[in-house]
Amino acid sequence: MRRQHPLIVAASCLTLLFLYLPLLGVAIFSVNDARRGLVWKGFTLKWYLKLFENDWILQAAWNTLLLAVVSTIVATLLGTILAIAMDRFPWRPRTSGVLDVILHIPVVIPDIILAAALVVAFGLLRMVSSIFEPGLLNMIIGHITFQIAFVALVVRSRLVAIGSEVEEAARDLFATNWYILRKVMLPLLMPGIIAGAMLAFTLSLDDFVISFFTAGPDSQTLPLFIFAAVRRGVTPQIHALSTLIMLVTVILVVATERFTRKHEAA
Repeated sequence: MRRQHPLIVAASCLTLLFLYLPLLGVAIFSVNDARRGLVWKGFTLKWYLKLFENDWILQAAWNTLLLAVVSTIVATLLGTILAIAMDRFPWRPRTSGVLDVILHIPVVIPDIILAAALVVAFGLLRMVSSIFEPGLLNMIIGHITFQIAFVALVVRSRLVAIGSEVEEAARDLFATNWYILRKVMLPLLMPGIIAGAMLAFTLSLDDFVISFFTAGPDSQTLPLFIFAAVRRGVTPQIHALSTLIMLVTVILVVATERFTRKHEAA
């Protein structure tokens, strides 16, 4: 096996340190007995225990989980349908190119632009119904708007990888469209669907900008809570809360990676 140049190895290690050392620092201070400052005063888990005694944090955690679960389910369903329609329907080349551009816009556009557009859209919708007042419903719709694109891109990459030969073989055996969808496409697409859903769920958990522009007084999420709390000063409880969010994100990423590799190996 060819050995890498020492400079490349050093640059890689420094890059990893640059990325993960701040996260490690947050985790260390979340178990520091000191309430303020950077002085180590001993190991403790009391800041984690106090998180579960804080009603504001518990309510924000519930809102965050509800928002992520509902928006991910809807976005996964719509994103999968969109990916199949874009990849398998015989679009004209020019139409297919336009659809690709439209699909990539929510991914590359700055969050602040999408959030401002949602504010205008919900303002117009409130002229029709008061149900679109700032709150959890608006946040769910806002998250779905950018999650769909990520799910569709992941599922489309899976569609390209499996090709269309299996479907054509099923049609040669007189399989119906519904049978092909249930017995052929969905089982083959499942790793991509799960990966897209996990990605959408993680993005929803970490989202701040769109949540900030669409939230109401009773729909605060954990990122919004952390933002408001940090303005009054960083406390060990914030470090503990940030560490828990980071651990959940890492677990989801690792689980998605292992699930995808397991199905690809099978």
